[in-house]
Amino acid sequence: MASFPDSINQNDIGKAKFIGELLVPVAPFDQKSGREAWTVAFAPNGSYFAWSQGHRIVRLIPLAKCLKSFSVGKAGESTNASSPGCLSRQNSSGGQVIPAADEPREHTIDCGDTVWGLAFGSSVPEKQSRCVNIEWHRFRFGQDQLLLATGLNNGRIKIWDVYTGKLLLNLMDHTDVVRDLTFAPDGSIVLVSASRDKTLRVWDLKDDGNMVKVLRGHQNWVYCSAFSPDSSILCSVGAGKAVFLWNMDKYTVMGKLEGHHNDVVSCEFSPDGALLATASYDTRVIVWDHHKGTILLELGHLFPPPSPIFAGGANDRWVRSVSFCPDGRHIASITDDRLVRFWSIEERAPQAIASLSNGLCCAFSAEGSVLAAGTRDGGVHFWECPRSVGSLQHMSRMSLRRVMSTQQVEALAIPTPLRDYLTYKVI
Repeated sequence: MASFPDSINQNDIGKAKFIGELLVPVAPFDQKSGREAWTVAFAPNGSYFAWSQGHRIVRLIPLAKCLKSFSVGKAGESTNASSPGCLSRQNSSGGQVIPAADEPREHTIDCGDTVWGLAFGSSVPEKQSRCVNIEWHRFRFGQDQLLLATGLNNGRIKIWDVYTGKLLLNLMDHTDVVRDLTFAPDGSIVLVSASRDKTLRVWDLKDDGNMVKVLRGHQNWVYCSAFSPDSSILCSVGAGKAVFLWNMDKYTVMGKLEGHHNDVVSCEFSPDGALLATASYDTRVIVWDHHKGTILLELGHLFPPPSPIFAGGANDRWVRSVSFCPDGRHIASITDDRLVRFWSIEERAPQAIASLSNGLCCAFSAEGSVLAAGTRDGGVHFWECPRSVGSLQHMSRMSLRRVMSTQQVEALAIPTPLRDYLTYKVI
């Protein structure tokens, strides 16, 4: 078994540029479990980076300061970290650095239980709550509000003010681990939580965290969920082969995508909403046209690919996480074969790779230039995304697909080659 097909020489694949890492000091009692960085997240406005560094702790660090520390460390001018480009917990603690009044502050948050899910939420662009009597509510979220939601091992969800580090809301309804969280990107501050209790729950934070709806349909644990860019569709995946698509206006299942051969553990939409990427323990990432329910691209991580009956067997190519780059042209995947892969949707082979032991999760920064990956030891590694100038054709396609579904494009009176390009049949 190999990580790449015979037609590809691993030495010919580019190496992703490593930027730096955030380290967590190891205590003697800390060796076995509970230190995992199950989730990492970038604020949508690019101001903060957050990660669960193990046990009950979440770190919030101003992103600009974080990246600057890496560059200074590599120049040999700063930090007490054990290696260049590293920032340890001691020298990045908010208690040791007093920023100026107008600078973002670092925060170390004790969530009270193991943290599995993280998500930033912003009320920009502003969207009215569905609740009628919002003027009577305890909290009034302004346009400059930035929130952090944390999903805990005990089933609770805690909502924090990013700028102050203060706890705002404590949401209690799940009966098992809250594995993943995602905010609607339309500024409504609607939060969806995915749990091991086999449900997804929809919360309206502008309604003081009122639970709007329970989404039932999964027969086992729910691992991950993701909103489409226009917030109209929710994708959810879990311990099963199906990918669920939900209509978020009616809170009903609008379809299921079938194609994976084992548990589906991660999902994310492309920035134009035309594509959906899902990662599975069957060693594949599948890129879908979710409007039509068809597979456009399969990104394999084990060769020869395992047959369906063995697709979830004992192999070291389980895909743990997938993330779509905001440029709409690149995808990153984290696997158990100790590699991070940067894919281009225009190719079936990785454009760049990087070494990473015990990777668990990944996320691109808001502008798409940086990828962060969390590991089992509670640390985070950062790489530059492969750089390339997007064509005018691709940017025009993304602009069109932000407002048109596949069916609407197919109804246009345009030449077939152009129609195939706009629907990503020809990438």
